[in-house]
Amino acid sequence: MRRFLDNLYGAAGLLAGLCTVGVLISVLAGIASRQLAINLPGTDAYAGYFMAAAGFLALASTFKHGEHIRVTLLLNSLAPAGSRRLDIFALAVATLLAAAFAYYSVKLAHDSWLYHDISTGNDATPLWIPQITMAVGAFLFLVAIADELVRRMKGQAAPTAQQTHE
Repeated sequence: MRRFLDNLYGAAGLLAGLCTVGVLISVLAGIASRQLAINLPGTDAYAGYFMAAAGFLALASTFKHGEHIRVTLLLNSLAPAGSRRLDIFALAVATLLAAAFAYYSVKLAHDSWLYHDISTGNDATPLWIPQITMAVGAFLFLVAIADELVRRMKGQAAPTAQQTHE
């Protein structure tokens, strides 16, 4: 199961990287089309969709690699047992918040699909398509936080950025 989850987070991180390339391609296509006086509708919108997808799909991988900003001043000032309890409490609250975020992200994409919402730009993209990446990213982030909560409850230490790069 550990290998599956790590591969899942890695795949989401890879997709986030590909979406970053998508931002680049969309921006370059928009610039080139303006220079060549060609109408290429939606390049700005697609750059935005790719950017949002990159951000959301990278959440789980970034979290699992210890790259998210954590304020550890209080955790480091406590005794090991107190620090562990506070860390577990923080992860439990984060799990609840991530669950709400994932639920409403999925609901947003589903509602957009149900009501046939489309982009107000000239690209007229069905909004559920780019919103799926937000829902998937939010769900994977929930899984990653719950995974860390379980690991911490088993007594395993938090990953640090330095450990994951070695």
